Amino acid sequence: MAMIWMQTEKTVVQELQRRLSNVSHSIDEIMQKESSPLFAADIITELKRQFSFLSGGRGQDGSPIIIFPEFPLFSEIGDQEFRNVLTYLTSIPSLSAAGVGFIVVIDRRGDRWACLKATLLRISGWFPANLRLVLVLRPSAILQRTLSDVFFKLHRDDFKVPVIMLSSVADLHSYIERSQLTQDLGGSQYYCHKTWISHRTDLESFAALLKRMAQRLQMFGRELAETELPNNHLTAGNLHNAHSSRKDRLKEEMAEALSQGRKLLENIREPVRRDPDSSLNPDQLENLATVHRLLSQLNESSTAFDEFWIQHQNKLELCLKLCQFEHSFQQLQTELEQATETMNAFSDIGISPAQTEHLLQELTNHERKVFEVLDRVRSLVAEGQGLIDSSQNVDDSVAVKCSELQKARENLIQELKDKKTMLTQAIELYRRLDTVCKWCDDGIYMLASQPLDKCQSQEGAESALSELEFYLETANEKQQWEISTVWLEYESILNNELREQVKRTFEKKASLQEMFERRRVSLKKLAAKQTRPVQPVAPRPESLSSPAHRDHENICISEDSDSNVPCKQGSFDQVDRSSRNASVSEEEETLAVLRRHVMNELLETERAYVEELLCVLQGYAAEMDNPSMAPLIPAALQNKKDVLFGNMQEIYNFHKRIFLKELETYTDCPELVGRCFLDWMRELQIYEKYCHNKPRSESLWRQCSDCAFFQECQKKLEHKLGLDSYLLKPVQRITKYQLLLKEMIKYSKGREGSVELQAALSSILGILKAVNDSMHLIAITGYEGNLGDLGRLLMQGSFSVWAEHKRGHVKVIELARFKPMQRHLFLHEKALLFCKRREESGEGYEKAPSYSFKQELSMAAIGITEHAKGDSKKFEIWSSSRDEVYTVQAVSEEVKTIWVTEIRKLLTGQLEACKEASQQRAPDQFTSDTSSTNGNLRCGGVEKQKTEEERGKELENILEPGTTQRVKGSSFSFETKPKRQDIRSDPTPLETGPHPNLGGVRWFSTSSLFQNHRRGWSKGSLSLDASVEHDGYFSAEEQMISDPEEEKEDKLCEDELQSMRIEEEFQLSEETKDPEE
Repeated sequence: MAMIWMQTEKTVVQELQRRLSNVSHSIDEIMQKESSPLFAADIITELKRQFSFLSGGRGQDGSPIIIFPEFPLFSEIGDQEFRNVLTYLTSIPSLSAAGVGFIVVIDRRGDRWACLKATLLRISGWFPANLRLVLVLRPSAILQRTLSDVFFKLHRDDFKVPVIMLSSVADLHSYIERSQLTQDLGGSQYYCHKTWISHRTDLESFAALLKRMAQRLQMFGRELAETELPNNHLTAGNLHNAHSSRKDRLKEEMAEALSQGRKLLENIREPVRRDPDSSLNPDQLENLATVHRLLSQLNESSTAFDEFWIQHQNKLELCLKLCQFEHSFQQLQTELEQATETMNAFSDIGISPAQTEHLLQELTNHERKVFEVLDRVRSLVAEGQGLIDSSQNVDDSVAVKCSELQKARENLIQELKDKKTMLTQAIELYRRLDTVCKWCDDGIYMLASQPLDKCQSQEGAESALSELEFYLETANEKQQWEISTVWLEYESILNNELREQVKRTFEKKASLQEMFERRRVSLKKLAAKQTRPVQPVAPRPESLSSPAHRDHENICISEDSDSNVPCKQGSFDQVDRSSRNASVSEEEETLAVLRRHVMNELLETERAYVEELLCVLQGYAAEMDNPSMAPLIPAALQNKKDVLFGNMQEIYNFHKRIFLKELETYTDCPELVGRCFLDWMRELQIYEKYCHNKPRSESLWRQCSDCAFFQECQKKLEHKLGLDSYLLKPVQRITKYQLLLKEMIKYSKGREGSVELQAALSSILGILKAVNDSMHLIAITGYEGNLGDLGRLLMQGSFSVWAEHKRGHVKVIELARFKPMQRHLFLHEKALLFCKRREESGEGYEKAPSYSFKQELSMAAIGITEHAKGDSKKFEIWSSSRDEVYTVQAVSEEVKTIWVTEIRKLLTGQLEACKEASQQRAPDQFTSDTSSTNGNLRCGGVEKQKTEEERGKELENILEPGTTQRVKGSSFSFETKPKRQDIRSDPTPLETGPHPNLGGVRWFSTSSLFQNHRRGWSKGSLSLDASVEHDGYFSAEEQMISDPEEEKEDKLCEDELQSMRIEEEFQLSEETKDPEE
């Protein structure tokens, strides 16, 4: 491209150089610097002494006047100084005026002859220009005037110039008009030497500025011409901006020079402006002319440079346009390739109408983006054609690239049209197939809905036949659509899967038509059957329950006879049996249709769910890493992508890559889809992590929901709903599965896979329960240990709790016996936690309860009593030593039963584990343990010792249900009708089901059983005594963490507490007197 401009640029630069050279030469001519290179600034000191000056006056013939005023120190002026001043003064007038010759006026009226003679000799000895006349005002003193007259006559010939000796100013006026003389010489001309020096320095400075500017323009023009043009649009733009900036600076300097020249003109015209009646002297007029000529040269310089710049700017702009065209061409070429690749991805037509419509919608969205690219292609082609038409310096590559773009544009438009036509045909085919399937399904529903019992009569059969024929008449168009027509019309889009679907649809249609034909034949037979007038008798209930009996005979009662006459109706029985078989087949077909409906809904919603997740991840999550969107992200949202979206990316990867594909494999056998859920149930637990993070995500969203980032992302995605609606999708999806599974189970009873469906539903519900439980669990505050060490969370719920606490042999009873504590219980495998539920606050997911930890009971050291006195919804939980007893009231008997059963399972498991461990021990270890245990029991006051084998047998006797005898050495007894005050310390009958006579039975933990067993369970053991009724109270000094309001209530009732303690001690002492109790 640089070669294109070489010849044109050379010509333009040469013209600029020529014109600017002429400007420089003209400035020198104007300032007459070719004959005298001196400037006022160079001899400013000598000029300021004013021993000689150019007043601006003219003689009668136009000769310039140089005045030598009285200057006593003239003799001290050096020759060089004298010559410089005269040379400069004589160079100022125009050449025409200087050619006439100068008139020198010497004022020596106050001087001596000697000084006058020296002045004349110096002037006559060296004068740089044509000296026409010297006028001398001789000394005015009498002696000096006489001497001047005498000696002038004697030395006239020595002066070599015409000298006229004048006696007075009046004589001078006879040679030079008064208007051309200064006021010192009796004239009327105003002269200020300081102003004259200022004008001369300004004028010469202005001329020098213009000359330098012309030289700079010459250099800048050569530099621009020699600059190599770039091939990159960014570099070309930068070069254009740099040259434009330098040009603008030069233009600004020229504007400043123009302003300076105009100001100089105003200064020269100042006397006229100050006194309109006055006029400028010839020298001032020449200065004005000089300034005007200089301004003309400035204008010439500016014009020459502007013309050059226009050419250079056109070159730069064309270069920039070509570079931008090249850049845009490469960019559009890449985008066209990407659009073509994306277009190639639309080779599939989908496997369902919803998926095909989704693909068509995606293609439409892609089409909008493609047409944006195509519009830019069209604009770029037009731009390239404009470059070709506007300039002859554009090479052929632009035309070639325009042709390539135009061809690619046309190909892409055609491909878009073909893809759209293909998907439109596929949607049309799917809709027609769906129409046929719907017709078949509606036909099946119609056949199933016809009451066969009413069809047994001629009227009912005719009605059913009429309905059947009417339905067939309305479906003629669907029936006439043959499979051969499909192969011809949709040959271009039919793939293997679609061919199979078409075949299945037409097979289904043929099967339905066959069913219609069978039903039509049966109904026609029933409608055409000739019968005598009879009165039908309703069959007896027992006959309804025996199909064999109904098939054997029918009893007809004649109107003309009083007796029952059996009628043989073999043909009618055959029709009836065929109708029942058809009914069963139709019902099965109906259930199959319903299962397919459920499966289609599962697949379609799954695909939509995957697309929504992808849309959120690309439209929101990915944009948080986009540098261009960074200014829109608030500080609170910085680096919080994991908090806002949780593990949504992990959920998307699982569903996109695995689960959706696995579900699609069960399209033809929807009743087996439960296996898919069971196979991937472990992976579905990733939803627990997402739900755990949801409160944090919701809080962050509420904090930043109004920021510009979310609004911009929503605008780009064209979503009507905000991000929060899409963040809720995973929670909604995991709950949707259990609804779909329930529907599938409903229509799959008795079929293969129903067991797996039920197991899958249970697993999904288990995940939902685990999520719900864990959401409560993470809200516990104040627990110092690790909740993970407590084992799996089995159950959680809110209860009313009363507590009792013992100190030694004295029971301490809570005063507020009628006001229970509200506690939330968490049942783990290893411990039971008591917590207090706090008030909920916030909104949405922020509105979640919190739980303050109060108490922990180890499952290895507790027992239960299934029924507590006073309420069927109560049960007791107590420690092994009975120091702490908690009466728990559930909201319903069902909730109580579930909790008691779960706790019983835990305790049963512990007992069986201990029994197995005991059986595996060696006899010598039993003996050693027994000795050690007996020694320890002696220290505790227990006298009875047993071997491990005896204790095991005794424990087995204790655990036998229905045992009524007391165990020796213990206080356990079972009564047929147990009463609370009669049950002391009954051991746990650990059975999987309730015993009819064990309504008040207590359940022990295994550790409490063995601990109390080794102690001997003595009669006087108060730790297992339950003779005192304790319903409706709890301990005043319970070990559970009390609330401030509870402590306040305790303090208010302190007096009553003391009296009740005395009463309890007395009652307890009375009871311990009887060893049998």
